[in-house]
Amino acid sequence: MITINAKSIALTAPDKTPLLSFLRNELGLSGPKLGCGEGECGACMVLVDGRPQTSCNLPLWAVKGHAVTTLEGLGTAQPHALQQAFIEENAGQCGYCLSGILVSASALLQQTPEPTRAQICQALDKNLCRCGAHERIIRAVQRAAQMSKMAAA
Repeated sequence: MITINAKSIALTAPDKTPLLSFLRNELGLSGPKLGCGEGECGACMVLVDGRPQTSCNLPLWAVKGHAVTTLEGLGTAQPHALQQAFIEENAGQCGYCLSGILVSASALLQQTPEPTRAQICQALDKNLCRCGAHERIIRAVQRAAQMSKMAAA
């Protein structure tokens, strides 16, 4: 068993199957994307027990008994603060990398609710955006931190 986006799921694929393949092919989740296939670009990023992990090179056996959160698990009917901030900052161009970036940024904000620019850059270091939207992405994470802070007050 594995918990994906707060739901218990029976594993129906072989243990060596990459988590990304299971998420996309068996569960129909389209948030995590196949980019490089080697865990270097971050397009496939998910949270495993709250920590960002690449799912393209993570076998199912490694996540048994753990909680996995994909982009689909971040928001509900209301967008997550990060999703709203990315919309407001127009932070995505092609959008291919955004799932992984949002997941990595979510983990950062859980750990560090008021991150510095340097902390944001470090947290997103494993996420590659070829569109060059880095400045808007950083602003969006900063905005999400402010939105979360205001919502908590």
